[in-house]
Amino acid sequence: MTQATLSSGDTGWVLMSSALVLLMTVGLAFFYGGLVRPKNALNTMMMSVVALGVIGVQWMLVGYSIAFSPGNSWLGGFSWLGLHNVGLEPNPTYSATIPLQAHAMFQGMFAIITPALISGAIVERLRFRGYIVFLLLWATLIYDPLAHWVWGSGGWLLKRGALDFAGGTVVHISAGVSALVAAWFLGPRRDYRRVPIAPHNVPLVLLGAGLLWFGWFGFNAGSALAANGLAALAFVNTNTAAAAALVTWAGLDLARTGKITAVGAATGLVVGLVGITPAAGYVTPMSGLLIGVLAAGVSYTAIQIRSRTKLDDALDVFSCHGLAGTAGALLTGVFATKLMNPAGGDGLLAGNAGQMGVQLLAVLATVAFAGLGTLGILKLVDVTIGARVDVPEESAGLDLSQHGEEAYFGSDLGSAAGTGGSLGGSVVVDAFVLEPTPAPAPSV
Repeated sequence: MTQATLSSGDTGWVLMSSALVLLMTVGLAFFYGGLVRPKNALNTMMMSVVALGVIGVQWMLVGYSIAFSPGNSWLGGFSWLGLHNVGLEPNPTYSATIPLQAHAMFQGMFAIITPALISGAIVERLRFRGYIVFLLLWATLIYDPLAHWVWGSGGWLLKRGALDFAGGTVVHISAGVSALVAAWFLGPRRDYRRVPIAPHNVPLVLLGAGLLWFGWFGFNAGSALAANGLAALAFVNTNTAAAAALVTWAGLDLARTGKITAVGAATGLVVGLVGITPAAGYVTPMSGLLIGVLAAGVSYTAIQIRSRTKLDDALDVFSCHGLAGTAGALLTGVFATKLMNPAGGDGLLAGNAGQMGVQLLAVLATVAFAGLGTLGILKLVDVTIGARVDVPEESAGLDLSQHGEEAYFGSDLGSAAGTGGSLGGSVVVDAFVLEPTPAPAPSV
């Protein structure tokens, strides 16, 4: 066993990375908040902000123990409940150079942002108290066991050699699939496809995307759990993939519509960050660039297809997280090389075709577990306290009906409560003030 020696440099980097990942959840609030109708802006942002509190407490009390304490192949035990036995000395199982409490806080920030990602698919129609219950149940029953499978000591996917450096399966595929199930379960917003819908505040979207990119350096490079060369590799790959995906998305927008949109650029860079997450510490920078390009192509195409359906995944969480995360996880099995990370694994191009099978197993296990678990949780919430708001509440907007507040009180924007957002975008209109007009057929 590796001898434990506390490192002030490693500890400082992990603590800073934890703060960066927390900032990502704030960035997500701005990103999602700018994409919806002004009458739902505060509610949408609160769906991210409330996770900081609810999951922050849940993780300290039970989540970290279920995910990382000694247990079996499927679950951690209960010896670390309330952070009992989680001290200020390193635990060589996870890191020989940082306090175990630093590891707990770093991983806790992942647990916070993951269920918040799901909210983008179901904005403007989910009862807030139902959402809080969903957060607690989903984090405890879905996220925590899945984190143990992939990252926890003795986890069954970890033992099989699944490679997930910073959360392709644990975070993005689980959230994306759950978002798809939740959007289907709740059904579309009452005016979905009756009127064109566009983001109400694009500067907020750009601000949120910028904060996500900034914070993602902690998300990926911090997952090295040390201030070392592996962190530098993950940092370079993170920036490269995001930049490549942004350029790819802009090019696809230009070819399809003749314009490069700000929302498209913001979406593209986020998709690149998602795609590189599982591979960040296992692949070369050139492979990171290719992953960014390919992830952008997959998500862009999926959004065009989704826009033709009746599925109201409001902010395209499944396309941008579920599918980009899947692409990244599978491409990790293609591009991974021990030349970059001897503790990782070789992928298909390094002569190990079997890694593709392991990556596919991890993806399928995550899809099945998160999808079925989310459906069960939503059914429970619906039959107990109710999941969806009533029609008058939805029409008035969830800011007022759920919080008694308005994002733009007294302004023309605040009274024009019918505008809203999707990643496709179109002309901003009000479904309840103006005469409804048919939505234009999406073009590919």
